[in-house]
Amino acid sequence: MGLFEDLSSFLESRLDEFLKENPHLELQALEDKLQDQEDEAVRLLANLRLDEKRLQNEILATAQEVQLWHTRVDKAKSANRLDLAQPAEEREAALLRQGNHLWGQMELVRQRVQQTIDLQRQIQQKRQEVHTKVTQVQATRAAQAQQQREQQWQTSGWNQSYSSTQSGAGDPLDQKFRKWEMDEELDELKRKMER
Repeated sequence: MGLFEDLSSFLESRLDEFLKENPHLELQALEDKLQDQEDEAVRLLANLRLDEKRLQNEILATAQEVQLWHTRVDKAKSANRLDLAQPAEEREAALLRQGNHLWGQMELVRQRVQQTIDLQRQIQQKRQEVHTKVTQVQATRAAQAQQQREQQWQTSGWNQSYSSTQSGAGDPLDQKFRKWEMDEELDELKRKMER
């Protein structure tokens, strides 16, 4: 058991280090987790809506039975059949209690529906915030990579210029192409940053 715990601890620490070195992956994992939570909230909301509908149907059926037994109570009393009126009143009272119980359950389900809707909105908002951060980090990383490429290109360009100057041969056409290519790369970087 100790070896497994040591290995698990080691892997967790390495994962933590990796995520610290690559914050965009940590944000992506958080965004995925929020997506899973939102999906779960949607499923829960669908189930709660079904429960609410089922309870509404049960309440309506119970109300119809209450009405039926209320009519029977009145009918038995008007016929002076107290032997039937008393049990009918008891049945009506039991159905009323059942209806009240169902109504209470439905109110609880409605509260849970509202809480789930609120939770889903909060998750969506948080997921949008994380998505924005992921996009920003990706744009920053792309800009940094582009900047590194430009620096490497400039360094290699300076070295080539220096060596071609040393040899006494300057190629104006090569310089024009290099300037044009660098301008193209800068325009591409600007387009990426505007996204």
